Amino acid sequence: MFADGLYSIQYLVVLLLSVVAFGVEVWALIDVLTQKSGAFVAAGKLTKPLWLIILVVAAALGFVALAGGALSPFNLLSIVAVVAAAVYLTDVRPAVRQLRGRGGSGRSGPYGPW
Repeated sequence: MFADGLYSIQYLVVLLLSVVAFGVEVWALIDVLTQKSGAFVAAGKLTKPLWLIILVVAAALGFVALAGGALSPFNLLSIVAVVAAAVYLTDVRPAVRQLRGRGGSGRSGPYGPW
């Protein structure tokens, strides 16, 4: 009886982590779609189409992991998918967004945008 309860708690934890990971992957995918292609090259990062492919695959793996649970053969690939989304969100996204702020909006003063 105790083992059944413990298994269901573990299953719920894995399910919760899978949902959070899938959310991060979808967030990264939506964000890459909203960025301009030239900003990636200007920031010295991989191109937008390459990041788009990486994040589509990551989101697909995250979606498959939702159905598989703890026994999914995609667990290792799911971890790789989360890492790819995390790299995009922590390294690429800030660099690309910083360049977007500099782009010729025409509303910048002597000490930066206003």
